[in-house]
Amino acid sequence: MLEVKTTCPYCGVGCGVIATTDDAGTVSVQGDPDHPANLGRLCSKGSALAETIDMDGRLLHPEISGERADWSAALDLVASKFSDAIREHGPDSVAFYVSGQLLTEDYYVANKLMKGFIGSANIDTNSRLCMSSSVAGHRRAFGSDTVPGIYEDLELADLVILTGSNLAWCHPVLYQRLAAAKAVRPGLKVVVIDPRRTMTSDIADLHLAIRPDGDVALFMGLLAHLAKTPAIDENFVAEHTTGFGEAFAAAASLSFEELMDRTGLPAMHLRRFFQMFEATERVVTCYSQGVNQSSSGTDKVNAIINCHLATGRIGRPGMGPFSLTGQPNAMGGREVGGLANMLAAHMAIENPDHRDRVQRFWQSPTIAEKPGLKAVDMFRAVADGRIKALWIMATNPVVSMPDADVVEAAIKACPFVVVSDVLKTTDTARHADVLLPSLGWGEKDGTVTNSERRISRQRRFLDLPEEARPDWWQMAEVGRRMGYAAAFDYRSSADIFAEHAALSAFENEGSRDFDIGAHAMIEEDAYDRLPPFQWPQPLGSPPTVSRFFADGRFYHPDGKARFIAADLPETDRTSADYPLTLNTGRIRDQWHTMTRTGRSARLSAHIAEPFAEIHPQDAAELGIRSASLVEINSPHGSAVVRALITERQMRGNIFAPMHWNDQFAAKARIDALVPGVTDPLSGQPASKNVAVAVKPFTAAYYGFAVSTTRPNPANASYWARAKADGGWRVELAFDQVIEDWTSWSRTAFALPSHIEPLGYSDQQTGDIRIAFFDGDRLLAALFLARSPVAVARNWAVAQLTERHADLRTRFALVAGRPGAGRPDPGATVCSCNSIGVNQIIAAIRGGCSTVEAVGKQTSAGTNCGSCRGEIRGIIDGCLAAAAE
Repeated sequence: MLEVKTTCPYCGVGCGVIATTDDAGTVSVQGDPDHPANLGRLCSKGSALAETIDMDGRLLHPEISGERADWSAALDLVASKFSDAIREHGPDSVAFYVSGQLLTEDYYVANKLMKGFIGSANIDTNSRLCMSSSVAGHRRAFGSDTVPGIYEDLELADLVILTGSNLAWCHPVLYQRLAAAKAVRPGLKVVVIDPRRTMTSDIADLHLAIRPDGDVALFMGLLAHLAKTPAIDENFVAEHTTGFGEAFAAAASLSFEELMDRTGLPAMHLRRFFQMFEATERVVTCYSQGVNQSSSGTDKVNAIINCHLATGRIGRPGMGPFSLTGQPNAMGGREVGGLANMLAAHMAIENPDHRDRVQRFWQSPTIAEKPGLKAVDMFRAVADGRIKALWIMATNPVVSMPDADVVEAAIKACPFVVVSDVLKTTDTARHADVLLPSLGWGEKDGTVTNSERRISRQRRFLDLPEEARPDWWQMAEVGRRMGYAAAFDYRSSADIFAEHAALSAFENEGSRDFDIGAHAMIEEDAYDRLPPFQWPQPLGSPPTVSRFFADGRFYHPDGKARFIAADLPETDRTSADYPLTLNTGRIRDQWHTMTRTGRSARLSAHIAEPFAEIHPQDAAELGIRSASLVEINSPHGSAVVRALITERQMRGNIFAPMHWNDQFAAKARIDALVPGVTDPLSGQPASKNVAVAVKPFTAAYYGFAVSTTRPNPANASYWARAKADGGWRVELAFDQVIEDWTSWSRTAFALPSHIEPLGYSDQQTGDIRIAFFDGDRLLAALFLARSPVAVARNWAVAQLTERHADLRTRFALVAGRPGAGRPDPGATVCSCNSIGVNQIIAAIRGGCSTVEAVGKQTSAGTNCGSCRGEIRGIIDGCLAAAAE
């Protein structure tokens, strides 16, 4: 048995994971109790990591034009095509689009090759879509991209503000740390600022249902309020900051009536929030994508920071602004200059001294002299022909970029496209001229940095699959072939990390925040053993827990922080044709474009298809019924998803997740609807405020099916498939009736011709049921109706792994409901322990009246806890029904 300590590859919390491989080669995972980020906790996604490491669909060999090739031929072609483009059109004719899924060592080599040897800054990352507004806000305020605080501050604070953050679903382990602290110390208050009443609101003392993009006005109003109170730290402001007068004047110009209008918040809620902040010294303001993904994202960040600077509540235990990073290594990418407008080691590309320093350290023939193209502009340059060669690594921009249909067309038309990925088939990989097989989690070896500046090791515990290779190795080999062999002569990721650490310390002397010079001479054995540590850790310093800025020392040339006078943005983008506002985001059990989480049946059980949350009154006015299908349209694209009618959603707004793509649904790439509107400073797209129209999607027939094989639902106008134990599940809709459903099923589920169906058809209701058995094994079952199909879905899915020798069980299956003595667990609530809503209701009816009691009875909510809010809602609903 082999135990390896590694790090989770999902969000920016950076949880420690212990991966155990038994003598039979089976892998299991558990949280690392010694890792400071999670102290043994894991979320539903982290708990299911072992379910995502199979070889199904893996890219295992290089390919050129869809044909298998050897590494030498593929790398030679990449090097020659990039070299040809540079020679004929200049260095800005090529680009890298990389990812927060890369390890720091991969990121470092990509940045070095592009900026120091190709001589262009045309390297950007999907982190541009995630946290670049936070970077821009930090740099404006602090003079550096520095996260001041640490996770412990959430537990030490007396007030935690969560703005634009569904912490319970997007950073579940941090949410559990906060919830546990609040349970121990009920005086800890939580304010949630979000247009939706998300599961995070379960622990909120105050929920501010703010209008989209109302955050700038809200925090300007807070600053104006604070300026009239003793909460202002006049000494801190005078000695350690500049620009307070201008920021206050801008904030004071906003009347209270205009503040209410811009935020959509009642006076009572505004005053309560302001008073809570005023009266509480230990206050942490956490923010994430709801702040960053906005055309005013940088101003939002600075409006938040202004309030902490004004009160001096920064850098001390339990206080400060805190950017919650979305990806596992967006922070590591920032450290190495992975964004187009940054240099390595937190140096500035616009600073000639910094450019000279990096060039001398790298001993490179050139250095990029100006910022490169940010993500949206990069793909526009691909579209208009300025970019001749593009290398995409560890990301899926055809799904995740705004204006995704235009991005896909641009990639398809680009003269030369390289894609490095772990999967052979993705929405982006299908357009590659060269496909390069990369390593996945468990195969990679390197480091990542989490949201609290903690660097941790991702360690290899699996054999390298066939010809797959590290991303850094691929880029180094291309660099060698382009004539830079000495600069890219790395033997291992340890060599790269040592160079990265040395650059961070080079001519630093405390002038830059990022310094890990203590590891500049690290060797392979020490790198293998490297425990998690926080930066900075300069040469000669031991690892310590550190905060920034309590001493009032910042990184602008004068050592002072900057207040920023924010501009009030236009917030309403709706029109008569597009009267609703679309907010996009993540859900609990999926990640990005599902290339990893979509492989897990357990993670697909909670929400198995794309959906849109719609307020009941909006749904009624639009003629949308519960569980029906809806078509969402914007001037840029359209999608068809399931309607989820809920009062959690604000009127006039809808929410849809960004995960689904052409591998899992017919037409659900939600970012195809999002325009390429960006923040003017950060370049981050505005994914939370999109004008759309919604209408019912008319179908002649609806369907649900389970199958042991991956369904290929030809002729279905809507489909959404998901992994299930023993096979797949698929939701269906057809705009016309299929004449022969049996023949359709044989094709859709790849059924042998000799397998005969069992089923029935009700001419009056239109219900049709067809099941195919091979001996006592169910191969496929199809349930059809003229309205959304009423079938016990999780029970039907479970039949794929049951034996059906008894004819009665086959008829029960065809009926779509379990027989007596075979309870239906209901829709999944707790993915960690696979507990359904019916099981929770049964526990409540049996006397369990608290979340803790339900957990003790059923185990629901006892692992990551991100379903606890949902469980509490079920309890409240049952108790309310019982009282009527």
